Amino acid sequence: MDAVTFGVLGAVTAGRGPHPLALKGPRHRAVLARLILARRRVVPVARLVEDLWETPPPRAVGAVRTFVGDLRRALEPDRPPRAPARLLVTEGPGYALRAAPDAVDAWRFEAAVAEADRLPAAQAPDRLRAALAEWRGPAYAEFGTEDWARGERSRLTELRLRAVERRAELLVELGRAAEAVPDLDAHLTEHPWREESWRLLALALYRTGRQADALAVLRRARALLAGRLGIDPGPRLRRLEAGILAQDPELDPPGEPADAAARLWTRATEAYDRTVAAGARARLESTVGLLRSLAVTGGGGLEAAREHRMAAVQAAEETGDADLAARVIGAYDVPANWTRSDDPELARRIVEAAERTLAVLPGAPSADAARCRLLATVALESRGVRSPRGPRAAAEAEDIARRLDDPALLAFALNGVFMQSCTRAGLAPRRDAIGAELVTLGLRHGLVNHEVLGHLIRLQARAALADLTAADEHARAADRLAERHERPLVAVFTAWYRALREAVSAGPSDSPGSSGSSQDSAEAAYRSAAARLDGAGMPGLERGLLPLALLGLRLSLGRPARVDPGADWGPYRPWAEPFALLAEGRDTEARGALRALPEPPPDLLYEALCCAEAALALALGDRPALRRTYDRLLPAAGELAGAGSGLLTFGPVDGWLAAIRRALEE
Repeated sequence: MDAVTFGVLGAVTAGRGPHPLALKGPRHRAVLARLILARRRVVPVARLVEDLWETPPPRAVGAVRTFVGDLRRALEPDRPPRAPARLLVTEGPGYALRAAPDAVDAWRFEAAVAEADRLPAAQAPDRLRAALAEWRGPAYAEFGTEDWARGERSRLTELRLRAVERRAELLVELGRAAEAVPDLDAHLTEHPWREESWRLLALALYRTGRQADALAVLRRARALLAGRLGIDPGPRLRRLEAGILAQDPELDPPGEPADAAARLWTRATEAYDRTVAAGARARLESTVGLLRSLAVTGGGGLEAAREHRMAAVQAAEETGDADLAARVIGAYDVPANWTRSDDPELARRIVEAAERTLAVLPGAPSADAARCRLLATVALESRGVRSPRGPRAAAEAEDIARRLDDPALLAFALNGVFMQSCTRAGLAPRRDAIGAELVTLGLRHGLVNHEVLGHLIRLQARAALADLTAADEHARAADRLAERHERPLVAVFTAWYRALREAVSAGPSDSPGSSGSSQDSAEAAYRSAAARLDGAGMPGLERGLLPLALLGLRLSLGRPARVDPGADWGPYRPWAEPFALLAEGRDTEARGALRALPEPPPDLLYEALCCAEAALALALGDRPALRRTYDRLLPAAGELAGAGSGLLTFGPVDGWLAAIRRALEE
């Protein structure tokens, strides 16, 4: 059996191999965290009581013993009754956690940082990068206000900040300055008072040929330090600024630079600035091309692309050149596999701009490609909106692309067709065919982004069709392509898919081998996947997804619905509120809320929300709602409800249909 490992560089966790362990409530995690912080030393029970409660309750000592007993069962489930614990031990007046030296992420981090100091300079950056990867969030995250955690949190945080700066310093010294820039930029966003980080960022920029950017960074540092702290930059920052202004040869990188790509980018952009006039229309099209590349680089890039996209469209429309506007609007062919918009207002404005441009675009065959891209844009940006325009635009775009026999155009159009393939339940086979064609197009014509999209679509579709073996293959293929071509957002979707697999493996509550621990494991997998959405730049995916997934898990296991009305349910709140009313015994209000439910939007969670409505109708014995949900779900017979999202499931559709039939017959 795998050894138990512990995490405190973020939320406090425990796990065995890839499987998280259920730690029950916050007091249980607090006891575990306090014992980890003690580093294998004994913590007296009296001290635990003092740390856990500001005003201890009358039976605090008994409560601590209960927490310890629960933790022991979670950590050593196979320990025979009355056998002494081996991991969380009783010793003298209290308890100690005898974790191995490499079992706690904070201990591994400290050991790795110390090891990096002993390594040759060329090997140390990679060791520090691996050490920093241990961090998932602030140390002892949920105990930030506790006195007992404050000193250790500060110590670990300072060690992390120094490790970031030491790695950057090594990269700059090794002639790999471009690698240091993104991490330092992010580091300073969170910790703007660290002068050494400002110095390193400016030096790294200078050594990649970005003298103006380096000076701008130093000006920002000076303004921040003077404006907010009332102090001048230190001597090292002042000397660096003087050296950059004088182009001091001592600041040049040692030897031949390893960051050739960064220098090439700098020279190319400088040449572009020199040769392409500031007001040239070519700049608009180049900007959209840059935004398109930016959107697939990660959460920050995706958010930045969204932020600037509409500005480019407006600038193109202001020229009065319909052809230019069509090219700028239609050039943003960033693949999308989630059928709910991240920014509905922006999507609406993009659609309106595309429709305006379509209305004035010449009708000649020479404009067909531009017309196809505009129609595909309308289809993509109308995702999740129940209107005949989206499907019609998708079909028109596909017809034009096939007639023109343009692979890139067809891939873009098929993405629009996919976005409009959720208008009712049971369309997973159609989406599977779209995904298969996209994979083929990508392979034959070097369309990597759309090849990845095809695999993600097929992952979703095969999961819906309960073919998890095939879905696993597509998840692996997507991950391989993402790693090879630096597409970090793909891992968000494959992590959620693996959480879905955990939920499916948990099985219904009356199945052989089903247990509470399987539910706990699936729930932990969902929470871990949800953590990846933080900073991913996809609010249309993130909002409400975790509570909906947990609701689906409970219902799929045949357990009572339990919703947290205080959670961020986002767009799924109308389906959550009736459950909360039912739990409070307010059946009449719950029935009213059920009857007020709209038809679920045409997206990948259509079947999941139909099942949520069916669960409410079953609990309330509402026959009209039962008939309505039966009719909506029937085309998806044989599928896993909600699994077409590739993210979560409400269990087999057939089980819901059978339950509804029984209720109607009664």
